[in-house]
Amino acid sequence: MSRQVSILILCSSLAILSCQDPRPAPASATPVNLAVVKSQPVLYYDDYPATTQALSQVDLHAQVTGYITGIYFNEGSHVHKGEKLYAIDERLYQAAYDQAAANVQVAEGNQKQAQQDADRYEYLNQHNAVARQVLDHAEIALQNAKNEVAAARQALKTAATNLTYSIITAPFDGTVGFSQVKLGNLVTVGATTLTTISTDEPMAVDFLANEAQLPQYEDLQRTKQKEPDSLFTIIMPGKKLYPYSGKISVIDRAVDPQTGTIRIRLVFPNPRNDLRAGMSCVLRVHNLEPGPQITIPGKAVVEQMGEYFVFIARDSAAHLMAMQVKVEEGKTIGSNVIITKGLKEGDRIVVDGVQALHDGSAITTANKRGPAAAGGRGK
Repeated sequence: MSRQVSILILCSSLAILSCQDPRPAPASATPVNLAVVKSQPVLYYDDYPATTQALSQVDLHAQVTGYITGIYFNEGSHVHKGEKLYAIDERLYQAAYDQAAANVQVAEGNQKQAQQDADRYEYLNQHNAVARQVLDHAEIALQNAKNEVAAARQALKTAATNLTYSIITAPFDGTVGFSQVKLGNLVTVGATTLTTISTDEPMAVDFLANEAQLPQYEDLQRTKQKEPDSLFTIIMPGKKLYPYSGKISVIDRAVDPQTGTIRIRLVFPNPRNDLRAGMSCVLRVHNLEPGPQITIPGKAVVEQMGEYFVFIARDSAAHLMAMQVKVEEGKTIGSNVIITKGLKEGDRIVVDGVQALHDGSAITTANKRGPAAAGGRGK
């Protein structure tokens, strides 16, 4: 009897165990929205901090000493080459010029007299009527007189130059700054800055480009006629778009080994003098990628430890699975981002629900949620 009871208990236990499923219940799939990766033409700009520079800029200094007797320009105005800017008291230099001119006349008179004496003694010498020594002395005196004339003429040129330097003119067309001297100030040679003048048409814009981009800009410099009109534009202070586009002028001779950058200079028309030397602006360089590029919503990208990932939907035997793949980002355009590496056309990516996923998560599109707000990225 006890044997039968034991058999019944054993059979009951086996029956109970046979009703239990040893596999764990599958986790619920996360509802997501998917998007198919496509390539498309993209218009965007690369932005660089830039500074406006004058193509020519000089500090004006006095080349003679004296008191300022005239200022003939309005500060901050446009002046033309040769336009009179300052006058320095010219009385001493005019007097020196007049004296030098008189000395030239005296020297020329002495030369004329020495020439006559030499001619006379030459004639007498031909008839043996004068000693040879007298002729030699006359010829030496004539040569000395000629040298004195040459020296007097050089002194006259110096006096004329100093007299000219008493009037200071603009060396080129440009904008003149504040005057550093006033009427009556004493200025000395090389020590006193009068004002600064710089060119303003055209205006240069300098920026630093990465050395990896150097071949691209060198090609553009060699084929200037093929540049699109809007290739280089600038955003002025106050977020205003400058209405004229620029051209490459100069690429610096060397790359900075510490930063890996090279300075590039553009020139922009400046007919209204809107650009001033030293302004900070943003240079926009139109993208030059000839073909379509992969662009996805920025919210589909997950950042982890400075690296970027996207979840791709993959089919498995039982359900869809989210597989995490590493990508490389390019330019951000509004709420979208260009992907330069890691995705291909036709990939299905998760664009909503990435915050709840990990590599290998089960996902479903059966109960799609409403699209998340654009612009946010998964963390």
